[in-house]
Amino acid sequence: MLSRKSVRRGQADPQAPARAIHRNLRGWFGAELRIVAVFEFAKGALVLVAGLGLLAFVHRDIRDVAEELVEHLHLDPASRVPEIFVALAERVASMDLWLLAIGATVYAIMRIAEGYGLWLDREWAEWLGAASGLIYVPFEIYALTKGVTSLKLATLGINLLVVAVLSDALWRRRRR
Repeated sequence: MLSRKSVRRGQADPQAPARAIHRNLRGWFGAELRIVAVFEFAKGALVLVAGLGLLAFVHRDIRDVAEELVEHLHLDPASRVPEIFVALAERVASMDLWLLAIGATVYAIMRIAEGYGLWLDREWAEWLGAASGLIYVPFEIYALTKGVTSLKLATLGINLLVVAVLSDALWRRRRR
């Protein structure tokens, strides 16, 4: 690829291939920013629904709900896993459910705000997403040291891709 200056001088532009690669990456990451925005917004909405769903169980006997779920799934209540599930459900107090619901709501609000900010191309959302994505990396690597599975690798890979997209967006914003 020749630049206008190099065409006039009759020389090839030595940086043209690097510029072309950067232009292609910039377009790829620019489009991906919207995908990350939708992904983060969807995560927040899903966690918000789950957190609000927990509140439905606050004033109910959790053991009864657990037993109904085991029966609905046609599991043998005397077998080990359903028995453990029901025993754990007995230990859950209303305060625990409230704390889980509040934590889920705070997490959901952060993710929804991040998705909204990324969709509108806000710098604060890029910083929030990159920082919050990097927080999980040490835990994901630690989980991989305990045993490698495709789910753990996919989680780490997607998280690193999201951080790369957001870091690239921050880098491009800084260069402007």
